[in-house]
Amino acid sequence: QVQLVESGGGLVEPGGSLRLSCAASGIISRIDDMGWYRQAPGKQRELVAGITRDGTTNSGDSVKGRFTISRDNAKSTVYLQMNSLKPEDTAVYYCNAYVLTRAVWFTYWGQGTQVTVSS
Repeated sequence: QVQLVESGGGLVEPGGSLRLSCAASGIISRIDDMGWYRQAPGKQRELVAGITRDGTTNSGDSVKGRFTISRDNAKSTVYLQMNSLKPEDTAVYYCNAYVLTRAVWFTYWGQGTQVTVSS
């Protein structure tokens, strides 16, 4: 069994910053791609940013230059540094990871953490 646990969400004013963390635990042989997605009320889940095992990143156009994804392979953890937050960044943020467990690859998702940007 593999679990992804997110932390770091909350309420922040426009222009502020938050740092999300997502730690993977369980029977893990290897983690390849990791990423962050978000889903706002009434909208589809969308990619925020992704990162490969060797650190290559990609991000959605709406967050380029404001959000930075990183990871610590030794801790099986992925981070999302969010700066210059806007009200439209309000959403539930989910992390995911492509994990090799018991000789099989699966994509796992975290339970989500709420980010609210409001004055």
